[in-house]
Amino acid sequence: MLDRAVALDREDPLAAYRPEFVEAPEVVAYLDGNSLGRPLRVTTERLSAFVREVWGGRLIRAWEEGWMDAPTVLGDQLGRITLGAGSGQTIVGDSTTVLLYKLVRAAVTARPGRDVIVTDTQNFPTDRFIVEGVAAERGLELRWIDPDPDSGVSEEELAEALDERVAVLLLSHVAFRSGHMLDMKSVTAAARAVGALCVWDLSHSTGVVELHLDRDAIELAVGCTYKYLNGGPGAPAFAYVASSLQDCLAQPIQGWMGASDPFAMGPSYVPAAGIRRFISGTPPIVGMLPMRDMLELIERAGMPALRTKSLALTDFVIGYAQERLVPLGARIASPRERARRGSHITLEHPAFQGMVPELWARGVIPDFRPPEGLRVGLSPLSTSFVEVARGLGVVEELLAANPA
Repeated sequence: MLDRAVALDREDPLAAYRPEFVEAPEVVAYLDGNSLGRPLRVTTERLSAFVREVWGGRLIRAWEEGWMDAPTVLGDQLGRITLGAGSGQTIVGDSTTVLLYKLVRAAVTARPGRDVIVTDTQNFPTDRFIVEGVAAERGLELRWIDPDPDSGVSEEELAEALDERVAVLLLSHVAFRSGHMLDMKSVTAAARAVGALCVWDLSHSTGVVELHLDRDAIELAVGCTYKYLNGGPGAPAFAYVASSLQDCLAQPIQGWMGASDPFAMGPSYVPAAGIRRFISGTPPIVGMLPMRDMLELIERAGMPALRTKSLALTDFVIGYAQERLVPLGARIASPRERARRGSHITLEHPAFQGMVPELWARGVIPDFRPPEGLRVGLSPLSTSFVEVARGLGVVEELLAANPA
């Protein structure tokens, strides 16, 4: 398998981008790019120059020289490069959790007389916790879809859950455990057919799957930026609100930065026009800097090339696991069908939870998802086939020593 990996790296058109990332010398295989992407080397200088020249040099004048517009300017860049979204529909700021609350709460209010929120039991904890809270706050019923963990929400399960009582459907585009990917266009259309609004969590697809939010008539979406957009720990999230909905939704966290005139210091809140009304507090200017570098790199490489490499990497993991790990008792808990998977593969084995500390100690860094899932996250611009082969080789060695 190592020879095969060497050949794939030699043929990889994205291989030239790998030296642009900071690498830790002691890491043999970084297989957790879907939880925290590597930083770019250029970001080191960008952050240093920002402190010296912009923060230190311009001081408070910098708010008038670009900081005030940063959430929408960066949002437009992110939308154009990774979301398939036209300008004026995306903002950057807050965390994924906060933005999920804003959009779910606003969507519920925009559907008066409806008393049901739908999500699935396999969704990420934040998504489930947010809808639990909004349902309790508004006295709504929470309707659960209970999908197969490997295959995700099915069309039949969705059809059964949706009716004229549903106000909001919240789903993740790519499941955080299995990597199963839904068809956003058809799911959104199914929700719209019963009069519900659909909110998408794009955290595990943005920057690695080609998205077409405008073309596919997506209404509402949020996502984090510290995974495949390499924004760093605590990097601000983004929210997308289709232009047709912006004036119909009431911002539930009314902050001064989302007001029509932030510096009027008026007696009551008047929302800004358009997407800016979804901003609440002061923009996280420093936290936006690393993301700019990664977006520029993604634009150079092109999203189609990233998706092609992502599929090749996940194919490689599945092939390696089928040949070497399944005979040792492991199970592939991710879709085999390319059109139905994102950029991570989950392998399951009872020994994996106890094995992770040893993997980390030996420089192989995946992550673990209960009850027994080893998640292999693959970031196309920074991950090589050889490091994947070497990392899985250590997994194989440890499994051989710890049979099921």
